[in-house]
Amino acid sequence: MIYKEFQPDNLLTDFVKNYWWFDNSAKQQLDFTILPDGCFDLIISLNNYKQEEISLTGLWIKQVDVSIEPNRQIFGIRFKLLAVDYILQQNISAFCNSEQIKENSFWQLDKTTFADLENVTDKLNKIMLSILGSQKDIDCRKQNLFNLLYETNGEQTVEQYSQQVFWTSRQINRYFKDRFGIPLKSYCKILKLFASFNHIKNGKLHPEHNYFDQSHFIKDLKKHTGNNPTELFENKDDRFLQLTTMTEK
Repeated sequence: MIYKEFQPDNLLTDFVKNYWWFDNSAKQQLDFTILPDGCFDLIISLNNYKQEEISLTGLWIKQVDVSIEPNRQIFGIRFKLLAVDYILQQNISAFCNSEQIKENSFWQLDKTTFADLENVTDKLNKIMLSILGSQKDIDCRKQNLFNLLYETNGEQTVEQYSQQVFWTSRQINRYFKDRFGIPLKSYCKILKLFASFNHIKNGKLHPEHNYFDQSHFIKDLKKHTGNNPTELFENKDDRFLQLTTMTEK
């Protein structure tokens, strides 16, 4: 298994978390469970480096099991939510917990060679910067809201976020449901849980974030990942890809 991550252009950091690459160079199928991380992805699936399919995921609010056959490669763009309005320019609410198949010619990716990943990321940086350059000014309320959400790992209340960005909680929830298919409160839970994964990987199985108690934490964890803290920590057979590849802090 080869897994790599690449950082986007600095001007894209409000829209793209990273690029990632997965290559199953093993002789057998690899099975993983992907956990909700608060992002959505554009995924290019390849067979022996030849493009087969492009898909756009919605937000994942529960775990998903994936199997990757030998000689398969996957290239992904892990998007932050602001990209919905200013890069993809489409709602993703209709395929929450699923994906939408795109044309193979999307962004001319069918003409892209994935043997040189630096060239691929350079090309995608230019494409997305060009899209941004043709857009209207970014809504500062949205930009400030998402920056706050990521900085605080979703630990504040909807009302607290609303007051800080001068955007009513009712309007924020309407926006979230329209664009992403879930209310802001649900999204905050996903961010809090994802922030806890690093603690769990390091053996800290009690919540270090804004949870009332351990039982509340475990209830949310099971709802969104299907597992309890001990199962995630043990990570048998490196089942949880994000925990396996996560850099310890």
